[in-house]
Amino acid sequence: MADLKVKLYNFEGKELGNQDLNAAFFGVKVNPIVVQQVVIAQNANSREAIAHTKGRAEVRGGGRKPWKQKGTGRARHGSIRSPLWIGGGVTFGPSSERNFAQKVNKKVKKQALAMAFSDKIAESRLVLVDGYNLADAKTKTLANALKNLPNNKQSTLIVTAKAEDNIVKASKNIPKVKAIYFGSLNIVDLLKYKYILVNQDLLSKIEKHYS
Repeated sequence: MADLKVKLYNFEGKELGNQDLNAAFFGVKVNPIVVQQVVIAQNANSREAIAHTKGRAEVRGGGRKPWKQKGTGRARHGSIRSPLWIGGGVTFGPSSERNFAQKVNKKVKKQALAMAFSDKIAESRLVLVDGYNLADAKTKTLANALKNLPNNKQSTLIVTAKAEDNIVKASKNIPKVKAIYFGSLNIVDLLKYKYILVNQDLLSKIEKHYS
């Protein structure tokens, strides 16, 4: 399989040449069904069950029979916690104990990530730089640098290593820009942002980590 080539820039936006990419990872065929499965699973796993109603066993009181079984002329009842009573338990109401988690194999997750990267490259939306030359954690400095790159004023996901705190801090106040550690890459963020900005040195780490 032939290697792919993408343009390489410096952080000032000047084109430096081309960079070869391994087509076995960055040039795979996209399967929308696999991508959709991983997206749905990730969204489901991040969902929290907040709504909760008390069932019959959780309602306070009702320990004794409200009135005797016979002789009153009224309908028989055994507890005021019955769903038939105002203030009683709720039948089939939402519970905070619900679990929305879906299991997806690690192999499928990694395949989906490779497909997302391959799609970005096919659409020329992977911006590769030779390094993040950001001396300080100033938002203005990073914003000016991003204007010179092909992703100018577009939503961008910046992939970083752990040591690049300046990039992380400077990106927090820029709209439609997010910095993420390469080991925390996920399918939702890769699809959410139009462009991916990657340091040249991280390519081999990304490929090794998700292959």
